[in-house]
Amino acid sequence: MNPILVEVYRGGLLESFHRGVVCVVNQQNEIVFSVGDTEQLCYPRSAMKLLQVIPLIVNGGIEKFNFTLEEIAVMCGSHNAESEHLRVINSILQKIGLSPNNLNCGPQYPSSKKDANELIKADVKPHDIHNNCSGKHAGMLATCVLMNWPTEDYINPNHQLQKAIKDVCALMYEYPEQQMNTAIDGCSAPIFSVPIKNQAIAYKNLASNNHLPHAIKAACEIVVKAVSEFPFMVAGSKRYCTDMMQITAPEIIGKTGAEGIFCMTFTEQKLGVCIKIDDGKMLPQYNVAQALVNASGLFSTIDLAPLQHHLQAPITNFNKLTTGEIKVSEILLKQLETLKIA
Repeated sequence: MNPILVEVYRGGLLESFHRGVVCVVNQQNEIVFSVGDTEQLCYPRSAMKLLQVIPLIVNGGIEKFNFTLEEIAVMCGSHNAESEHLRVINSILQKIGLSPNNLNCGPQYPSSKKDANELIKADVKPHDIHNNCSGKHAGMLATCVLMNWPTEDYINPNHQLQKAIKDVCALMYEYPEQQMNTAIDGCSAPIFSVPIKNQAIAYKNLASNNHLPHAIKAACEIVVKAVSEFPFMVAGSKRYCTDMMQITAPEIIGKTGAEGIFCMTFTEQKLGVCIKIDDGKMLPQYNVAQALVNASGLFSTIDLAPLQHHLQAPITNFNKLTTGEIKVSEILLKQLETLKIA
């Protein structure tokens, strides 16, 4: 059984808890810190987006369509569908000669409550472009247009695009393609099962990849630069990925995935990280990620002050009364003291 990583207290009593896995690998793919079962299989979910854009970059998509780093960043994102996100996605689609109607990710109300309410007030139904994965899908369509592949069924696991993405994922995860189980993500695109250790390896490879083909290495550098310079495109207002990278990038970049996944790379130290919360809750992954950021020693207490509520935060009720708190377990915090990063 995986250890307890995050605890929820009410009235001083432990009311619930979240078990999970943390894996940190170095440049040689050696585990330098871990708790829990690092060989546990799971899906990277949206943490895979930073890899899914690589075929577009490798094949010259940036040059062909004059894509900006901001546009690459939203292709890597799970965005709130705020106006700035929609502006950039529409720009991508315009450059490749397609429209939001070509997106196949499914309609979703914006993750931003404010923007979702605006649609409801205007009696406008959500569209695929409001889906938090529409940036990724716009990038997938761009790859199809670039390579003269059909755009109608680009999310089919047997499509040339998805085969190309799977090939890149096998390289980045350093995991045999034939061992990957293919499933369907929330946005209907294929997703592949990978052990937690290998998910950490992939994020290490974003920063340390001299053993990979030159074109892949160059693409990784562009991905890291894009999300570092435009973290708002990766998530948006009041989102941990954006808030963290606005302070830590390019030294630390990170990306959330559904069902409790969070992957990070410490770019200078060439370390890769994967966090998996067993029960799939989303909040605990950010608690643990922030504990790692703090433990790294790369940033001062003052620098990290805006992020500290992710480490430990009060829980309030509808009357705004404090009823308890959620926090990283003391055992994990003690174990992280052994992690040498800075």
